[in-house]
Amino acid sequence: QVQLVESGGGLVQVGESLRLSCTTSVRTRSRNTMGWFRQAPGKERDFVATIDPSGGSTYYADSVRGRFTISRDNANDTVYLQLSDLKPEDTAVYYCGMGTIWPLRTAYVQLWGQGTPVTVSS
Repeated sequence: QVQLVESGGGLVQVGESLRLSCTTSVRTRSRNTMGWFRQAPGKERDFVATIDPSGGSTYYADSVRGRFTISRDNANDTVYLQLSDLKPEDTAVYYCGMGTIWPLRTAYVQLWGQGTPVTVSS
């Protein structure tokens, strides 16, 4: 059974950076669209960024474009989300998602990770 495992979350100050990682438990190399999503307390899970199977195309939510960067290492079945210039409104649990639709959106995710929390303190 395929599992997604996120890591890299934590507590940071405004303006700092983090890198989140999402690793699959079995080989999925170059076959799936991957994405990052986030859910703040009391809110719905929102799309953040997505990357196509080859890593050649990416798409971002307006709120993070220019600050966050999604990338993937298919040789190691890992997807990354580099978070820069973090703001308090970026505080949320960040989830990795896998699917087959491009661009990947919340409704199209077929497999979710367990999430990793990010807290941005002012």
